[in-house]
Amino acid sequence: MEEKVQQNTTPAPQAKAENGQRRGSFSGRRGGQGQGRPNNRRRSFRPEEKLYEEKVVKISRVSKTVKGGKRMRFTALVAIGDGKGKFGYGLGKSTEVPEAIKKALASARKSLYKMQITKNGSITHAVMGQFGATKVFLKPAPEGTGLIAGGAVRAILELAGVKNVYSKIYGSRTQTNAVKATVEGLRQLKTYEEVLTKRYGKTISAGEKK
Repeated sequence: MEEKVQQNTTPAPQAKAENGQRRGSFSGRRGGQGQGRPNNRRRSFRPEEKLYEEKVVKISRVSKTVKGGKRMRFTALVAIGDGKGKFGYGLGKSTEVPEAIKKALASARKSLYKMQITKNGSITHAVMGQFGATKVFLKPAPEGTGLIAGGAVRAILELAGVKNVYSKIYGSRTQTNAVKATVEGLRQLKTYEEVLTKRYGKTISAGEKK
């Protein structure tokens, strides 16, 4: 009987060892240790930084009369800019407001303009922008003046990065025309080097001017 007991008890530790190895290997796979699959759950996802600031200038409702009745649509006017001299605007139409804003933003990113801002956060010289029956006059202002502008004109100047300027609107005050007239005026701005190049036909410094 003693020999039978010994024979029955000897394989038990081996079985425990084998079970321990199996359990250890299985737990190692779960914890990501050993030869298991790598644990990818600890990856940190950072939100993407916005390149441009966005501002909805106007949302209008438009209806079209057809044979079956009236079709309602929305038109969104959106301005974007990075605050460092790059700006743009876009128009979008859709049956829903979010979709119209999305289309307007996509259109604005395709048509971006660049301007140079002076050290005191103003424009280089006075300009007059015109679109349709709207005229927008822009004039440089000293530091500390602020934006003397309102509505659509202010939205474009803020997003472009201008901090000190005088402005005046003549004629129609439609927001869409005001935005387009402001953009047309900012596109006319020229730097001192560009004026010298156009005047003398080559790039020269201020000290070489005669």
